[in-house]
Amino acid sequence: MSVIKLPLLYVGSKGEAHLLSLFDSGANLSCINPDFVGKLGKPSKLGRPRSVATAAEGHYIEIKERITLDFYLNDVLLSDEFLVVPSLSEEAVIGAATMQKWRIKLDFEHDTVNVDPKVAKMQLK
Repeated sequence: MSVIKLPLLYVGSKGEAHLLSLFDSGANLSCINPDFVGKLGKPSKLGRPRSVATAAEGHYIEIKERITLDFYLNDVLLSDEFLVVPSLSEEAVIGAATMQKWRIKLDFEHDTVNVDPKVAKMQLK
């Protein structure tokens, strides 16, 4: 099994940071480590906390916050919501929903991640 991790620039309402980001097609939603949220922006509370299963059988993590962030992939500006996950082992995870939304393609043969710049062409510059 291949793993693709890339440093991406994240931009929030308070600042920006380069975070090593895992592209995980097995994760439904994108998430971020809480250690990096404070420098990027202010998270918002979820209406109801979510209890999310982990890889360990019978183990769940309670998620209470989310944050909307812009991020750059191959110089293409993208944006999505990230769940703030306590004790996340990665700095950030790009999940399947984000990859589908922006038509991000993983190339495990060449360990690259591709996005069509036309996907984001309607965004204001």
